[in-house]
Formats: sequence, C-alpha cells, structure tokens
Amino acid sequence: MKRYYIGIMSGTSLDGVDAVLVNFSGSSFSLQHTSYLPYDQSLQSALLGLNQCGENELHRAALLSNRLSALYAQAVTHLLEESMINPEEITAIGCHGQTVRHCPQPESGYSIQLVNGALLTELTGITVVTDFRNRDIAAGGQGAPLVPAFHHEIFAHRDIHRLIINIGGIANITSLPISGYVSGFDCGPGNMLMDAWCLKHTGMAYDHNGSWAASGRVIDNLLQHLLSFPYFSQLPPKSTGREMFGLDWLQSCLAGNEAARDVQSTLLQLTVQTIADSVQTCYPTARELYLCGGGAHNSALIDRLQQELPDRSINRTDALGIGVDWVEACAFSWLAQQTMERAPGNLPAVTGAAGSRVLGAVYPA
Repeated sequence: MKRYYIGIMSGTSLDGVDAVLVNFSGSSFSLQHTSYLPYDQSLQSALLGLNQCGENELHRAALLSNRLSALYAQAVTHLLEESMINPEEITAIGCHGQTVRHCPQPESGYSIQLVNGALLTELTGITVVTDFRNRDIAAGGQGAPLVPAFHHEIFAHRDIHRLIINIGGIANITSLPISGYVSGFDCGPGNMLMDAWCLKHTGMAYDHNGSWAASGRVIDNLLQHLLSFPYFSQLPPKSTGREMFGLDWLQSCLAGNEAARDVQSTLLQLTVQTIADSVQTCYPTARELYLCGGGAHNSALIDRLQQELPDRSINRTDALGIGVDWVEACAFSWLAQQTMERAPGNLPAVTGAAGSRVLGAVYPA
C-alpha cells in the first residue's frame, strides 16, 4: 500500500525551497520526485533581516510566513503535477519552515521557523505538520539536529560505522554506530559564512566549487583565532545558527587588512577543520563518511577534508540512494510520518531532551 508524504526544507543558507515526494510502503522508502524553488533577492534579504533585532519584527515575520507558505505551496503543486498524484493521495506535508532564530538555552529556549501551517493547508488541501523543534526544546533539548533519526532509519549499516555529514548553512554530523546510541551535533559553520563573504566581495551567491577560496591562502593566525571560539570546544549536545556565526562575528575577528580571497580560504578551512576535529575527537573508529547538503558540491572543501582525514573514505549520499540536495527534505517527510503515527521523532542522545517525544503541530486538511 502506497503512503505518500511530501517533505519541505528551507535551510540556514537562505537559498530556496527543497521539496520531495516520497513513498513509504511497509518498511521501504522511495524518493519519487523532487522540486527546487529559489528565493528571489527581496525574500532572501527580508529573511536575513529577521535574524537580527529590528523594527516591527512581529508584523514582518507574519507577512513573511504567509509569503513563504505560498512558495511552499508552489513547490507542492510542482510535485503533484510531475507525479500526476491528487492532493487526496498525500497523507501529509512535513514542512520545516525557515529558521530566523535558534536560541535553545536551558529553561528559556526557543526556536522560530517561519511558516503559516494553516495557510499552507488551505492552499494545498493537504494535512500539514510543522513546528518540529519546540517540543524537543520544551523537554530540555536543543531542538536540533533532528535529521539523525532519519539518517539512522535510512543509512545505517549493521556491520559498518558510518558518519553522515550535512554541510548546509551549518555543518552537522550524525554517527551511526554498529551498536549503541546514535549521536550527532552541529559542528559549526558550513557554507553560511563562506556564502556571506563571497556575496559581500564578489557579488556571487556562493563560491562555485570553492575556486575563489582555492585561489587564496589560509591565514593561520586568523584560523586559530576563529577556532578558539568557545562553541568549538563545547561538548555535545549542541546546536547553533546565524545568531552565533554571522558576518558580525567574523568582522570582529579581522584586523581589516586581510585579502578577501585569503579570508575566504580561511573560512573554508574553518568548516573543514571543525568537521575533521569532530570526526577525530568524537568518532575515531568510524571509517566511512557520507556528505550531503550544498557543501557536498564544493570540490575544494572535499579535497581539503580528505587531506585532514586521509584514512577515511569520503563519499556523497548519492551512493546510499538519496542525492545530496534532498536528504533534509526527505527527513522532514519522515518526521511528518512519525508525527502522524504518534511515534517519536527526536533522539534524546542527540538533542539532550529528557526523553523521546512526538514532534510537530498538525493542521488537518
């Protein structure tokens, strides 16, 4: 019996909407169709502006939630048209929403993802599941990362200790051991700082294949200064976002006379080094690494990571059956299924929550 779900992800990179149609039949998982809709510059700028305090934030956030929901609905329409499936055949949409604040401090923690679930249900005629993070935070967890539970469900191997490394705006790692607990955490910046620096100095949204970074040199004293930031030595569970690693943070670490391409090269090395340090410190026995997210397209990043981890194989999740651009959207389709079946979606060993919890808020069709 086919059970169709749609997963929608828009991540910290603020580049656009990834959407997938998947089929959960019995214990099997099948990715059916994919859709990507880029953010236009005005939407991207407006969302970026909400990552910091500003005037009339509540009004701006509400309007952006509606605007995003209309874009999410367009992605759903594309998927249904491609697959020739009616909305009535979709069990639910799992929509992560667009994170604008992630502050999971103990007792007063919260995480805000913009999406109007009620509007998305009205626009699509499909049940929507949103707000996945806050139940975990209410239970004392970080609310992130949430994808390790999906990684375990789809990518685990009974005889091989694998690591899944998602390099989006933030880089995070999932450990899938042969036995014992699944674990994972945010390593630090992924593409976020590199993209912001590249846009500022070249006008390009990102550094294609890391070629600009490769043309520069690593500024060793700057790299060591960046690596001394307390987050990197903090023990898991931990998660982070733009609040901690934005351009303001980077600017505060610069002398002001650095060549822009050398800073870019240093930022690339920061991403590589924090991933490699996480692997070597926390998972020394793991020998198979699988990359996903936008950073998996960055050949300079992959080359440097392999240099830092010469005794480990580094591949992309394509080799495991899901393309690097679609893993997170697939994860939120799976999390929606967990919610609809009243099954837990978090892993307390990853997030630090007091226990397993059913995640998400449901807007029935």
